[in-house]
Amino acid sequence: MTPAAALSPMRRLLIGHGALMILVGGVIGFGFLFFLMGEISLWPFPGRVDYQLPGSYDAWRMAHMEAIVNGAILWILAAVLQHLPFGVVGVRRAVHGMLVVAWSIVVASVFDPLFPDSRGLAASDSLTNNIAFGLFYIGVVGVMILMGVIAYKALFTRAPE
Repeated sequence: MTPAAALSPMRRLLIGHGALMILVGGVIGFGFLFFLMGEISLWPFPGRVDYQLPGSYDAWRMAHMEAIVNGAILWILAAVLQHLPFGVVGVRRAVHGMLVVAWSIVVASVFDPLFPDSRGLAASDSLTNNIAFGLFYIGVVGVMILMGVIAYKALFTRAPE
């Protein structure tokens, strides 16, 4: 299998998950809208549900943007895949690593608007906060390791000729 043919399924995986993540960002955006409105509008159908969604403006905005930005980052990775300083196995590991990073951060960011005291910035006595913290921990450590390896391989190792 040629390297280009080997990269094609990984590129499709990144594009698909990126699109799904941006779609999730749109769904979270409806939650953000309903939070701002102070009710759940059923438009185009008549009616509304008088319910104030929990959370804060900043929490909803952050969750909405996390999904959109992480989806776009997956698309950028798909575009530069052939330029990563790895062989096919290394690229596959980087792709799967970025999928774990992106989804863990997006899922963790949804905890803050939905559950009180669940920002996930540090461990606490709140179960939902600790779940968010654990997911953020996986995402942040994962992306730091992955970016460090990519930077090292791209800047300090000799490219095959």
